[in-house]
Order: sequence, then C-alpha cells, then structure tokens
Amino acid sequence: MRVGIIGAGSIGLLFAACLSRIFDVTVYTRTTEQAAAINQHGVKLLQGPKETVAEVKAMPAAEWQGSEDFTIIAVKQYQLSSILEKLKHTQFIPENLLFLQNGMGHLSMLKNFKESNIFVGSVEHGALRESLNTVRQNGAGTTNVAVYKGDKKILQSFADKVKKTFPMTFQEEYLTMLEKKLIVNAMINPLTALLQVNNGELVNNPFYYKVLQKLFSEITSVLNLERPEEYWEQVIKICKKTSDNRSSMLKDIEAKRVTEVDAILGYLINEAGRKGKESPQLETLYYLIKGKESQGEEMV
Repeated sequence: MRVGIIGAGSIGLLFAACLSRIFDVTVYTRTTEQAAAINQHGVKLLQGPKETVAEVKAMPAAEWQGSEDFTIIAVKQYQLSSILEKLKHTQFIPENLLFLQNGMGHLSMLKNFKESNIFVGSVEHGALRESLNTVRQNGAGTTNVAVYKGDKKILQSFADKVKKTFPMTFQEEYLTMLEKKLIVNAMINPLTALLQVNNGELVNNPFYYKVLQKLFSEITSVLNLERPEEYWEQVIKICKKTSDNRSSMLKDIEAKRVTEVDAILGYLINEAGRKGKESPQLETLYYLIKGKESQGEEMV
C-alpha cells in the first residue's frame, strides 16, 4: 500500500518513520530543503536511548497529486484550508483521507468534501521535531481513528495493519473521540503555554490544580458533558503520563509560531455562544494566547 503523509512536523515525521516499516511512504514537506534532507538522510526516530533511521521518500507539498492509496493529513488546522483547496484540483481524486488535527474546528471544513472516504483521528503520542529530518518520541500512546463519512471497513483494515507496528485504535464514534481530545487540549495546552511549565505541574502545583478544576467546570457546562468524571480522569491521567512533556502550544509560543488556539479554545467559545452560555475563563485564556502570539516576531 502506498501512503502519503502531508506535513512533516513532529507528528508527520513520527508517522512516516513508523509506517514506513510496513508501507511505501511518501512524506510531503512545506519546503524543498526539508524534502532534500529527508531524501538524503532518511527520517531519524529517537525513542529513549534507541535511534533508528527510516528510508522515506519526500517531496514538497506543492507536488502532491493525491495518487496514494491512503493519505494522512498531519498539518495544523490553520494550514488545512490550503490543503483542501488543493484537493479540488488534484489529478487523482484521493480515495481515503485521514485528518489528524487538534481541536474540532476542522469538522466544518470537511462537510462539503464529498468525493472521498473521510476519516479523523486524535494522536496521543508525544513527539518533538528536533531537526528537518529528526523526531523524538517523548511519550507512547495510541492514535484513535474513526469514520467521519465513508467506508468503515477500509479504516478498520488500515488500523489493523498499522497497529502491528504502531499503536492505532479504531473507534466507532468520531464525535466523542474528538471531544475527549479537545477537552485535554483545551485544558493543558493554554495553561502550560501561559504558565510556561511542563504538563505535570498542572497537577503537582495545588494552585494550578485549582485553576484546572474551575476551567473543567466551565467546559463541562459548555459541552453539556454526560459522565464528566470520565473526562476529568482522562485529563489528570494525561497530565501525569506526560508530566515531563512540554505541550505543543507552549512549544509554538516559544518558537514564535502561530498556535492552534482558534481550533481548540475558539471552537469551545463558539459552542458557548451558539448555546447562549457564558465562557469567561475560556475567553480569557483565548485572548491571552492571542496576545502572546502577537508578541512573536516571526509567526509562521
């Protein structure tokens, strides 16, 4: 099977390195420089003291034609519109597309895309891109995948093949799956980015823990969560499991990159407005993150 991966950030490189063990993988990069580095040196995967190099083909994203059997789209949500626009003009109609974006704002962008099987996923792995062709896996988890629309059997078959070498879990219902990840991202990412702390500090510091509790209460109200204790337990579990990790939003702020705050907090704030509910804590965090973004000199 030929698999294309659009996006060569931390998640794109992690998937490229792992999936190349069983598939013919081509990764599509933002720059020709990165494509050249991957073609020359492969993708280097660091897992603790273990280091492996995967031979992966790479091409600039502008050259993607959608001819692979299965395509994984691993760009940030704010980069997604250009990818979807290109999909309208590809030579081949992609049969199977798996979208791996944080938040849930991208769902509205997928509604009108009718030609393909559309799958969505949430990634629990911790990863950090250290160079153009090097990625470090900081925490092992799984990738949850579900059908947004299309053929369930195709995604199940793909997940069954992948999980033999790289954890992937098929989920029956996409909305709950994405909602769980959204809540984790909405609580951990902005707080760690503003406080400039590792994930574990949110539960280790009793004062930060209080903020976490109050924020969860507001999110519970906005989303009308049933069995909120299950969602809370997951947030605490991930904080502890990734206690030494720095969230993606914190790393984006430090690197003066655009964050995914619109896809995460923006979605929740819109949901609150749609339901006629107040969301003062979410709005405060949103504007603080946007303020941090505006201080960056080189937002990319």
